[in-house]
Amino acid sequence: MKEDYYDILGITKNASAAEIKKAYRKKALKYHPDKNPGDASAEDMFKKSAEAYEVLSNADKKARYDQFGHAAFQGGGGFGGGGMNMDDIFSQFGDIFGSAFGGGGGGFSGFGGFGGGGQPRVKGSNLRIRVKLSLKEVANGVEKKVKVRRKVQAEGVTYTTCSTCNGRGQVTKITNTILGRMQTAATCSTCGGSGQILDKKPNDADAQGMKMVEETVSIKIPAGVEEGMQLKVPGKGNDAPGNGVPGDLLVAMETEIHDTLKREGDNLHYDLYVSISDAVLGISKEIDAVEGKVRIKLEPGIQSGKILRLRGKGISSINGYGTGDLLVHVNVWTPKELNKEQKEFFERMQGDDNFEPKPEKSDKSFFEKVKDMFS
Repeated sequence: MKEDYYDILGITKNASAAEIKKAYRKKALKYHPDKNPGDASAEDMFKKSAEAYEVLSNADKKARYDQFGHAAFQGGGGFGGGGMNMDDIFSQFGDIFGSAFGGGGGGFSGFGGFGGGGQPRVKGSNLRIRVKLSLKEVANGVEKKVKVRRKVQAEGVTYTTCSTCNGRGQVTKITNTILGRMQTAATCSTCGGSGQILDKKPNDADAQGMKMVEETVSIKIPAGVEEGMQLKVPGKGNDAPGNGVPGDLLVAMETEIHDTLKREGDNLHYDLYVSISDAVLGISKEIDAVEGKVRIKLEPGIQSGKILRLRGKGISSINGYGTGDLLVHVNVWTPKELNKEQKEFFERMQGDDNFEPKPEKSDKSFFEKVKDMFS
């Protein structure tokens, strides 16, 4: 079982954004690979801390994690967080280390050369797509294959070291101020921060040595996802020039509207309309469920507003806590027009003791039913 993100950083759930950042910096500096060369356990803690910070420093991801735990980030690299490598960490959070480990944002010379004189690695841009899911796919999870047009480095492309920044990706500027000489660093405008410039390229490549290709990407979507959730597929975005790392493919979930079933959390709701005669005599009815049709039995004398609960016929919980229920709402349909014989029958029943409303103590009011649904 994965460790709790709050425990990894040594903070509580009500920690402020500043406290989260401070706790991460403390952990990152303690377990930084430059400070612990060859220590696999320190490297592991360094990655775990970065993963925890990536989620908890983002308000949306933090809210999702607080609600669903690690299950919110399962499938294809997760909904943010998880599967981070050193390139991800230094490209996203290098500024947090400050100058504690020298050169260019606190890099680390052992992984991709982000520190002291090493060559930087630029990350390619992310791609975003939307995937439509049926209610059945949401309930059970599904593997989708989608076609993605992404930029990749063309074959035969070669690069040379940028002469402006000497491969560092940054240029420094020294300014004289009333406080003394101040040194600032900025991304190299010649190479865009990659430390390399294009040397040779084939005719089908663009000015950066890239070409557009169509690729089929397989995406594993866990059961229980909700509208608007976002899945990250690492490395399936656009490539970056030179020795850069590819961006990510961000997949937004879009759920199709079902004809008869309505979702509420892990539960499903179904409105069943029955005639007065069926309600009086009782009947067996076939209704829609996620996996197809199911048959239910209505007892004689069933009342309008009665809710029948079919356990385990709802949506699988994204946090792994079982499956929701299918709630069938019984509505007795009153005819608006009657023929002469029908009207005479109901006229004879007016005042009949058996037709007078006699709610039992066990029959809940409308407000009690609403309260039960939301409790």
